[in-house]
Amino acid sequence: MYITGMIKRTLTGHIRKLSGKFPVISLTGPRQSGKTTLLRKSFPDYTYVSLENPDTLAFALSDPRGFFARYPGRCIIDEIQRAPALFSYLQQIVDDGNRPGMFMICGSQNFLLAERISQSLAGRVAVLNLLPFSHEELAPCDGPPLPLDGLLFSGGYPRIFDAHIDPADYYPNYMVTYIERDARLIKNITDLAAFQRFVKMCAGRAGGILNLNSLGNDCGISHNTARAWLSVLEASYIVYLLPPYHENFKKRLVKSPKLYFYDTGLACSLLGIRGEKELATNSMRGQLFENLVITEFLKYRVHRGRLPDLFYWRDKTGNEVDCVIESGQGITPVEIKAGRTVNEDFFKGLNYFNKLRKGKDGYVVYGGTDSQPRTGPGVLSWKECTKAIGPS
Repeated sequence: MYITGMIKRTLTGHIRKLSGKFPVISLTGPRQSGKTTLLRKSFPDYTYVSLENPDTLAFALSDPRGFFARYPGRCIIDEIQRAPALFSYLQQIVDDGNRPGMFMICGSQNFLLAERISQSLAGRVAVLNLLPFSHEELAPCDGPPLPLDGLLFSGGYPRIFDAHIDPADYYPNYMVTYIERDARLIKNITDLAAFQRFVKMCAGRAGGILNLNSLGNDCGISHNTARAWLSVLEASYIVYLLPPYHENFKKRLVKSPKLYFYDTGLACSLLGIRGEKELATNSMRGQLFENLVITEFLKYRVHRGRLPDLFYWRDKTGNEVDCVIESGQGITPVEIKAGRTVNEDFFKGLNYFNKLRKGKDGYVVYGGTDSQPRTGPGVLSWKECTKAIGPS
């Protein structure tokens, strides 16, 4: 049985360390990704206050000074972006107190929170992100190990594991309860039916190069509307755009990002996939597997407080590497293949890319269970895919 309060979050040590150095810690991430649980467990002696509570929100909006007189420090303020005026008062309190660990603030709308932080708390705050569970976090738990299709279908949202909710029941409600509400708060989206179609169309393009004109045309909306709605999904931690790698090796490159979902369980739900068996034969399984590996790389870095530094590479003639991982030691190209049996075709993109840059390293991450050390590009099981990133 999975008990999410017992699952150690990778970010825990880093957030505790930074709380001894910065007066404010900001934690953002998707709704229901475990932000509140992490903060309350990491800082049990802090007062917790949520602006989701209507009475508390009304108090914060009508009397900011009184609010901070009641909560002067060592306090966790949840969904703080709902009361923007608090940030100016928080700046003054932090400047007057000037000691580490005064406030923990968190929220689920990255754009709104980041905007207020840059205006009022720049230089005073450590900004961190918490995404749904990674395989790294789930693997050591007492529950039965998830097979690949199980992980793809369930995704990583804590309540699925904690309350044993069928993902087929969880994600449609998540869509209605959170995504649509956030969409209305961030942008005044009035045609929710069209927005729902748009989100589903995005799921059908997971793992593909973003083409806003095509996406807008298929949804019956303009290019500008598609761009605005995509920004809503980014700000709500629903979709992630993987940028193209900047080094061209004298090649003409594709310059659009690739589209992924932060959670494959939500993508499966939007695609109408109702179970693991159905997923196994679905035409999108390869793209969803690629999506999973990319987000595992993303979580590995983000949950250690590091920049993602993830890219993809593709030239105009179709030569491509699924992921290019950048680090202080250089770059590591990675090909992602859902097949369970390694064959030489898996190395085609890597070999082409390595020839251009006069390299010979990299990895193939595949859907099998056994990693294979090799001369030249190595082979990693999906379970060990983050070894491609190197040491923590």
